This record gives sequence, structure tokens and C-alpha cells, in this order.
Amino acid sequence: MYNIHAKVDTGAETSVLHCEDFKVFEKKGHRYITCHIKPHLEEEEILTLTFPVHRERVVKSSFGQTETRHIFITKIRMFNRLFDIKLSLRDRSSMSYPMLLGRNFINQKFLVDVSQKYLAKNNF
Repeated sequence: MYNIHAKVDTGAETSVLHCEDFKVFEKKGHRYITCHIKPHLEEEEILTLTFPVHRERVVKSSFGQTETRHIFITKIRMFNRLFDIKLSLRDRSSMSYPMLLGRNFINQKFLVDVSQKYLAKNNF
């Protein structure tokens, strides 16, 4: 994945990607998830992506509500490097960023300086 605006959130354990519509299906004994995402919430462009489901996990939201989310693994590019990332899907249309990078992704990869912002510029 590339060119998706993301926010680093050290308070969130898992990373999440905005998705208003997704479908889980089975094919040849494996579960997949197809989702329709908007890389930039303010634009109309919609991407349709399909990933193998890695697992399901019960996640507690910042509001204290628990829900089961489908986790999938993909790659993202940051600072000209590719990283594996585990993502869940959630409707983030009321939020400022379509992607949230949580502690599980940040841990042992990055040092977070809360006084800085917009450090990862696209080089494409």
C-alpha cells in the first residue's frame, strides 16, 4: 500500500484502515476479505482490494466497546522501505486520517517524537 494518509497513535495497540464496506468470503478452503477503501477521505477515489484473512481478533475501541475484527497482512512503504503490517478494517470516515498506525506496527521500527509531524514524505 502506498499514498495513504496515516496517523501514528501510540495509544492504539493495532493498526486500522478505513473501510465502509467489506465482504468476507471463502475460496478453496481459505478465507479472504474484499474491501473498498478511500486512500484520502476527502477525495472520491475508491480502491477495491482483496487480502487473505490472517485471523479474527476481539478489539476494544477507544470508547471501551469491544468488537471482532478481521486482521490481514499487507505491505506499506514508508521512508523508502517496505514493511509488513497487520491491519484491521473500521469505518473511520469521521476521523481525519484513513489509516491509524498502532503500537504493534511502530514497536522496534520507529522512535516517535510527538513534537514532529509530517516526516514521511512520498518519494514517488
